[in-house]
Order: sequence, then structure tokens, then C-alpha cells
Amino acid sequence: MLRFVLKRLFVMLLTMLSLSLILFSLVNLEPNLRKLALEQNNNRMGQEAVNSWLEKNGFRRPFFVRYGEWVAGAITGDLGYSSRFRKPVNEVLPKRLGYTGILAFWVLLTMVPSALLIGILSGMREGSALDRNLSIFSITTTATPEYVSGILFTVIFASWLGWLKGVSSVKDITFENFTLPVMTMSFYGMGYIARMTRASMSEVMTSQYIRTAHLKGLSFRTVVFKHALRNALIAPFTVILLQFPWLLTGVVIVEKIFNYKGFGWTLVEAAENNDINLLLACSLVSVVVVIGTQLISDVGYAYLNPRIRMES
Repeated sequence: MLRFVLKRLFVMLLTMLSLSLILFSLVNLEPNLRKLALEQNNNRMGQEAVNSWLEKNGFRRPFFVRYGEWVAGAITGDLGYSSRFRKPVNEVLPKRLGYTGILAFWVLLTMVPSALLIGILSGMREGSALDRNLSIFSITTTATPEYVSGILFTVIFASWLGWLKGVSSVKDITFENFTLPVMTMSFYGMGYIARMTRASMSEVMTSQYIRTAHLKGLSFRTVVFKHALRNALIAPFTVILLQFPWLLTGVVIVEKIFNYKGFGWTLVEAAENNDINLLLACSLVSVVVVIGTQLISDVGYAYLNPRIRMES
């Protein structure tokens, strides 16, 4: 298992280094640098003035020198200065990540139990009317993007019924102004987990050892909870962990719709205002979350599945 983890860590570091180089190259393209110079000064600056400003601020130095300095700063925790918020990135990003963490916590707390329940109920009675109805619901949620369900929920629950607020506040988190973004993200994410759980549960329920348990006279409830459920949750475990990267991408849309000023809202602001340092920091966080959850998923799957553990 130790060798398995070390191999995954090595691959993770190589991937992070490669992606950071690609991201740094993209945000430092000449059009982006020119746009940054114009936004920070007079939009009618000539090319000579733009070149002078870029030279003065160190953007004309060799590419790999600047990349090496950025990597060294990222390792030590210095992510530069945010031109959009006029303060160091270290003062901007942790607070915004905390806001998104609160949102993600409630989304997972709502989405995962609901999805598992739907998937287990469907898989227990494959082909039944309950299975068909729950499957249609799961497919519908997965096929509905966040920007569609977010608008629909806002129209229904905020405009028509007046039960909830269409704008969320990070300073005043209440049921009225926090429910809509949680509902929007949970509604989209639960269908995929439910479908994976259903498929896994259906396969387990038709396996040989489940038939043997039935022949021994065990009750249906005992067969499900003591024999089928643990094996059926191995595949959904990986899918659930992979929802963390999706949460970072999903909040970009949801936080913008509901004006919830978390990580996704900050990422959009950085992109719209060509805030290179903040954009790089947000991208780095996204890469770390994606690769980190993948590592945890691989280790967890190897722990739950003895065959993978023996091969590693």
C-alpha cells in the first residue's frame, strides 16, 4: 500500500508541475499582458507606453525566470498581488475558499444521502415501477444544467412563492438566502451518484452470494444491509469523492447566479479583470483539489477492494 501511495504522489506532483507550466504560459500570453497594462493605466495607452509599463513591472523578463519565481513563491505561500482587489492574493483567496467550503458542506450533506437513498431503492427492486420512476428523476436532474435549475428555482421559490431569496449573502447565511444555491447544486449532482449506486446495487443483488443468502432463509432486509450494501457502495465511493472537483466548477455558475462571493465568484472576477496572479492562484487551487481528491479516491478504492490492494 505504501508503494501504491508513493507512486500516486509522484504522478500527482508531475501533473501539478506540468499543469502549472501550461497555466502560467496561457495567462502570460501577449494579449493578456497588454490588456492588463491597459486596465491598470489609461485604456488609450500606445504600444510604447504598454511596453514601458510591462518592462517596469517585470513582465518582459525571461519566461522561465518569472515562472521559477512564481513556483518558488507558491511553495512558500506568496501568490503575489491581486490587481482586482488591490491586496495580496493570500488575503483574498482563503476567505473566499472558506465561503465556498460552507456552501460545499451543505451541498454534500444534502446531495450524498439523497442520491444514495435513491440509488439503493432503485437497485433493490430493479425493473419495478419505483425503479423506473426514480431512474427518470435521476436522469432529469443530471440532464438539467445548474444555470437552468438555478433560474427555475429562483422563479418558483423566490418570485412566485416568495419563500426564499434570489440573492445569497456570505455575511448573513440564513435558510432564506442560502437554500437556493444548495438546492441548485444538489439537484444537478445527485442524479449521477444515484445512477452509479443503482447500477452497483443491481449488480450486487444478482450475484451468487446474495442468492445463497436468500436460500439460507435470511430476510430481505438482512440480505440488503448486512451483505449487499457494503459491496454496492465501493463504486459510488469513488464517484462521491470526484464530486469535489465538480463542486469547484459548479460553484462558478451558481455563485455568479446568486451573487454568492465565494471561490467561483472570485475566479470569474479574476478572469473578467485579467487579474493574472489571482487567476493563477485560483487555477492552482483547482488543480490541487482535483489531483488530491483523485489520490484519496485511489487509496480509498484500494482499501475497500482487496484485489486492487494486492496488485499494488
